[in-house]
Amino acid sequence: MKVILTETIESLGIIGTEAEVAKGYARNYLIPQKKAVLATPQNRRLLERDRGKFELQIAKEKAYAEEMARRLEGVECTIVSKVSDEDRLYGSVTIRDILEALAKQGVEVEKRMILLPEPIKMLGSYPIPIRVYKDVEPEITVHVVPEQV
Repeated sequence: MKVILTETIESLGIIGTEAEVAKGYARNYLIPQKKAVLATPQNRRLLERDRGKFELQIAKEKAYAEEMARRLEGVECTIVSKVSDEDRLYGSVTIRDILEALAKQGVEVEKRMILLPEPIKMLGSYPIPIRVYKDVEPEITVHVVPEQV
């Protein structure tokens, strides 16, 4: 089913574009939440009429993302964890741990923005990308250090 997005959805596209989605996804989520409208000729005409407004919103979102990327670039956080003799962590460092460490520094990001491929299980420094916008991914550095007894 073709729909026209009325807001930017990361997995589908930016505001004002057409996307092909499953019927149930459109009927049960996108349309009731007012995140999309059906791609009918009438809605396409409305889209063309409002294209300037959409482009302005896209520019605002991109500018906000670039500003946030500048603030995030070079941010470092340290996570203290218990380790065994071989410098392996007893647990692992997850997205939630990184989110809490950033929050303590006053850096607010959403959980879905942190691109951690798998939990960290060893001591060391790790570059972690943060997806702020479609093609804007600054990296932060996470230092995992042993807990001092």
